[in-house]
Amino acid sequence: MNNKLHAFVFCILALVFSQSAVAHRIVACEPEWAALARELGGDMNTVQSATTGLQDPHHIEARPSLIAMVRNADLLICTGLGVEGGWLPILLANSGNPKIQRGQPGYFEAGDYVQKLDMPTSLDRAQGDVHALGNHHIQNDPHNVQLIANALAKRLAEINPLNAAHYEARHTAFSARWSEAIKRWEKQAAPLRGIGIVEHHKAWTYLCHWLGMREIATLEPKPGIEPTVGHLQEVLETLRHNPADVIVPAPYHNPRAANWLAERLKIPVVVLPTTVGGTEQAKDLFSLFDDTIQRLLAATRR
Repeated sequence: MNNKLHAFVFCILALVFSQSAVAHRIVACEPEWAALARELGGDMNTVQSATTGLQDPHHIEARPSLIAMVRNADLLICTGLGVEGGWLPILLANSGNPKIQRGQPGYFEAGDYVQKLDMPTSLDRAQGDVHALGNHHIQNDPHNVQLIANALAKRLAEINPLNAAHYEARHTAFSARWSEAIKRWEKQAAPLRGIGIVEHHKAWTYLCHWLGMREIATLEPKPGIEPTVGHLQEVLETLRHNPADVIVPAPYHNPRAANWLAERLKIPVVVLPTTVGGTEQAKDLFSLFDDTIQRLLAATRR
C-alpha cells in the first residue's frame, strides 16, 4: 500500500513537472515582440517572429509557411492598430487554431496598452494609408515597451499559470535593467533634443516625442505612397526655410529619394532600425535603442 502511494505521488509530481517544463509556442507578428517574449520567458518558451527587421510589416504576404507557424501557437503577439491588417486576418482564418483568435487569452495586441500618437481627426482614402487607431510605431519609445512588458508578463502567466513565478521573476529583472537603460539612453541622447528630422515614412513619431526631436517633413506625399518628384520639390522648399539635421529612412525603404534630398541640402542620411534585426547591431531590444541613438549622435556631430 505504501509503495502504491509513493508511486501515485511520484506520478502526480512527474505530471506537474512535465507540464511546467513544456515550452509554450509563441509567435510574434514583429521582431520587437518576439524579443520581448524572450526577455520575459527565457528558455521557457519557443519564440518565432513572422517578420524580420528588414521587412515592412505593412506589406507581408500571408504565405503557407506563416499559416503553419501560427497553427500550433499558444500565444500570438501583434502590434495591432491596423499595421497587420493586410495579412493577419488571413493567418487567423486559416490557422485552425482557436487559442489565438481575437478575444482569446492567446491573442495579445501590444497597441492596447500604450497611449497612441497621430490620432487622425478624419478618415479619407484620399489621405493614403492612414491608420484609424493612431501611429503604430509604438516600439520606438522604451516607455511603451515597459508598459507592454507589464501586460505581456501577466498574459504569459495567465496562459501558463504553472510557470507564473518564473515569468514574474523574469519580468522584475527585465524591468530593473530596462529602467536603468532608459536613464542611460536619455542622458546619452540629450544632444539630440531639438534637432530636426526628415522621415521617409512617419515611423519615428514616438522616438521624437520621447527624445524631444522635431519631425519637419516626410518623403512620402501620403502615408504608404512612394515619394514623387513634385512632392520632393515641395519638401526641398520647406527645408530651405525650416532646415533639418538628418534624413531617416528605414532599412526597407528605397534610398533614392533620401539621397536625392541629402545631396541638395548637404545633410546626412541615417538608416535607423525600426525594430530588432533592422541593422546588424540591433540584435535585441537593448541594442536596438543603443544603435538608434548612436547612429543619430554620430550623424549630428558632423
